[in-house]
Amino acid sequence: MEHAQERALNETAAAQRPEAALELLVHGVGGTTPDRMLDDPRTTRVAGDDTAAVFRRTADVEAAAQHTGTDGRPVPEAYVWCNLTSGNGARALWLLLLPFMVVNLAHWMRPAAHGRPRTIRLHGLLVRLAGLTLTVLLVAAACEVALDLAAWQCAGTSACAERHSWLGFLSPTVSDGGWWSRPGRRLALAAFLPAALVGLLWYLSLRTWNAYESQLPLTRPSQPDEAGAPTALARPGFWYGRRLVARLRAAHTAAGLLTVAAATVGPAVRHDRAPGGPAALDTAGVLLAAALLTTAAFAVAVVCSRGRSERRLDEDTDAPLVRRLPLAALLLLALALVYAGWERPGWTSSGRLPGDVAFGGITLVQGLLVLALAVVTHLLHRSRPDGRAALHGLGGPAVAMLACALGGVMSGGVSQRVADWLDGTHAAIPGPPVLLTWQASVIPLVLVVVLVLCGVLARHALRLARAERAAVARDYPGEHLEPDRTRRIARVRALATLTDRAPLLVAVVSVSTLLLGAAALVGALATGQTPSRATRDAQGFVQGAAETAQALGSWLIGLGFILFVTWGRRAYKDASARRTIGILWDVGTFWPRAAHPFAPPCYAERAVPDLTWRIDTWTRSTGGRLVLSGHSQGSVLAAATAWQLSPATRRRVALLTYGSPLERLYGRWFPAHFGPAALRALHHEVDCWRNLYRLTDPIGGPVRVPADGGPEVDRAPLKDPLAHGRTDDQPLPAPVLGHSDYQEDPAFAEERERLLTRLRPELPVQRPQAGP
Repeated sequence: MEHAQERALNETAAAQRPEAALELLVHGVGGTTPDRMLDDPRTTRVAGDDTAAVFRRTADVEAAAQHTGTDGRPVPEAYVWCNLTSGNGARALWLLLLPFMVVNLAHWMRPAAHGRPRTIRLHGLLVRLAGLTLTVLLVAAACEVALDLAAWQCAGTSACAERHSWLGFLSPTVSDGGWWSRPGRRLALAAFLPAALVGLLWYLSLRTWNAYESQLPLTRPSQPDEAGAPTALARPGFWYGRRLVARLRAAHTAAGLLTVAAATVGPAVRHDRAPGGPAALDTAGVLLAAALLTTAAFAVAVVCSRGRSERRLDEDTDAPLVRRLPLAALLLLALALVYAGWERPGWTSSGRLPGDVAFGGITLVQGLLVLALAVVTHLLHRSRPDGRAALHGLGGPAVAMLACALGGVMSGGVSQRVADWLDGTHAAIPGPPVLLTWQASVIPLVLVVVLVLCGVLARHALRLARAERAAVARDYPGEHLEPDRTRRIARVRALATLTDRAPLLVAVVSVSTLLLGAAALVGALATGQTPSRATRDAQGFVQGAAETAQALGSWLIGLGFILFVTWGRRAYKDASARRTIGILWDVGTFWPRAAHPFAPPCYAERAVPDLTWRIDTWTRSTGGRLVLSGHSQGSVLAAATAWQLSPATRRRVALLTYGSPLERLYGRWFPAHFGPAALRALHHEVDCWRNLYRLTDPIGGPVRVPADGGPEVDRAPLKDPLAHGRTDDQPLPAPVLGHSDYQEDPAFAEERERLLTRLRPELPVQRPQAGP
């Protein structure tokens, strides 16, 4: 109530000043505090909550309450949204959702296309199917650990069960034939672990769905020209994915539960189908398997159904489907547990469960989906070529391949570590599926390729650093140049250009992963043995290389998994480490969850409506001038917000971006939404736009929008550092700022003042209506 009163006083005071001016600051990656953004230790929250809020200087709030002026200067406001991505310690668990986040990015990387609506829909469909395979892969890995390694192999082997007393009641020998020692009952009991994982994913998705996707954007009528808008970010329903996420959540939850049911039922069905098996159980198993396949086909059909509805606010959540599909899968899982636990005299467990077939099928489907996605993406790019698009528009398939590789590494890492923990070096149990061992064996080869490429890029950076020394000297005419200082500045500039080489790295890793993954799949299915055993009769060099690759790959994948878990635990306890993870999500979770409902939530579905509401209400109540000022990722939020405003409001807003990745990262990797046509249209639709960047900045860069007869968007690169050596203005050595502290540069205040001057102050003011 107190904040609302302060805000009302502020708006009333501003309405009495036709020349009211507001600068709305939006911070970038990693977040910051309102006192740093506003350069004042005394700040007051005027809107929002503990998750995301707008702050003002306390002095400005008091001045508004006392109806005193601000001497014509713009009143700064800070929108702080860092808690959307790096809040409490539970956010560290989002590391486990990394493959889901990466595949969701692939959905938005499609090229800009012309006249190909069906191909665009096919692109989205293929990415959604790839996301579904990742859910199945994660649950299958949990089933491999709980059902195969623990309940089937270790509990069924006396030596392994004796070393792990907690498995004793499942062992036929240790428990002396106890009730839970039957193979089917062991599997049924172990199935609760992967089922609980699916339930946890469902709960997290539902919780974040209520907090993010359910934030209602600013309601406005659709404009006639929005159908042909150069970017979908201008559509009213773009930041309201409530219906799609609810539908995908139901389908993925059902797919996960059905995967657990299939892993539990499969061994029992094979036993009952054998000659002499019980006819009643055989029939029941066939009917249950048919029901599982039918429900799985329905879940796939839900994923394949209509995608996002962006041209309007779609508030329907498909409630019957969202409730009934997971419940049907849960019911089938319960029937599967009862069926698997039924008494089967003489049934014993030996060897492995058929994990190679399951993981091999998932890997094959993922590879085919990525190849099909590459073909579709090439067709879209060819319809409207974009020379700046990353990988000639093939960034989506490359990133989707990386998501599948991450999922495979995490699945293999968990299985390998659990197998080593259960069995150690005793070789009492067969261990994880052969395919996972083959996939681990190719990891050293992928790392060799990456290291070679990094060496090439480092050599290129060193050459560029030497070439940059002359340019650095030209930027500081008349100053005394110190060679060491010149070399350092040139080196920072050269390293900053490595960002532009990221597409090459992604391409090499994706292609090598695809080829080596295909080789691992063929090797595993063809030999049925691990690489070391499959090459026992080969030449000594080949056998030694296979054994080395297998041992090193197993060690690397285990080390990677341990580091991954350790980082997550540290982030849970350490705020600074949690902030680092938050930076990753700042970039990776900007986009709505259009491909995977279990991905970390999209913070922009809260931030963009927040900013849109604030700008719209302030401009309508005051008629004043507004500068939307965004740094780094904040500039992306600023652009997305500007597109969501009505055309009339958009023309009252000036954009000031600095350290902005709008073109350098988003324009190249997401050309359909931030491509040249979209940025050019944004330039013409806002009142004015100015962009600042430095050559030492590895993230920000020019937006490359042509002037078209109007003012330039990009200012010439700012000096960094401001002085080469010691000067009267800089008596101490000036730091190389790179991506930070743009507001410390005198050019920032100069450009902000120019934008305020260029804004049209003569727009009529809408006065508050008097009460009755």
